[in-house]
Amino acid sequence: MEKVLIIGANGTTGRMIAKRLVSHPSYSPVAMIRDSSQQAFFEKLGVKTVLGDLEKDFSEAFKGIDKVIFAAGSGSKTGKEKTLAVDKLGAIKSMDLAMQQQVKKFVMLSARGVENAEKADESMQHYLMAKKAADEYLKSSSLPFAIVRPGKLTNGPYTGKIKISAVFNEKGEISREDVAAVLVHMLDPAIEGRQIFEILAGKVDIPEAINLFLKSGQPVI
Repeated sequence: MEKVLIIGANGTTGRMIAKRLVSHPSYSPVAMIRDSSQQAFFEKLGVKTVLGDLEKDFSEAFKGIDKVIFAAGSGSKTGKEKTLAVDKLGAIKSMDLAMQQQVKKFVMLSARGVENAEKADESMQHYLMAKKAADEYLKSSSLPFAIVRPGKLTNGPYTGKIKISAVFNEKGEISREDVAAVLVHMLDPAIEGRQIFEILAGKVDIPEAINLFLKSGQPVI
């Protein structure tokens, strides 16, 4: 079984990822948490934990890791320093460690709007600029990767269905449960190379939508 490090495991989406991975026959999840008070949730699930803080040295968390899902985020409402420390610098340190460990895949939870971050509203700009810097670093790295850019996240139910495109010219939402499912799906060894795409709530089953998009490069709606 492949060991998958979940960075940002204690976040809402991170916990959903952990639940999916622990029940998957191919993966053994490792939840990176900032302090021991966060362990109980994961121990109850049967998920191993490792202490690590993106603003400090967290190299120990990468020992024996095969793949990574980066689902950490400071959020758009935190201060600029925290956003820089987590969404940009923490992400970049994660990629450097992943390269040292020669991980097989780095799956990045990014955000829509990153490509035009400079034109974003002031309230979101610092967050999207940090995300963009992380995405660009990942694209320039030697890592096999998937950069997943969802629409507005909701706490809606899992549907197992999405629509997918390189870039959407529309606003839209998607549940965190569906986003978690997409992130886990992108770990599949059959999906090789490097992928970047946006996702919204849709009507096509996740595996089918991703497969069709990666084959054609055309939106699947």
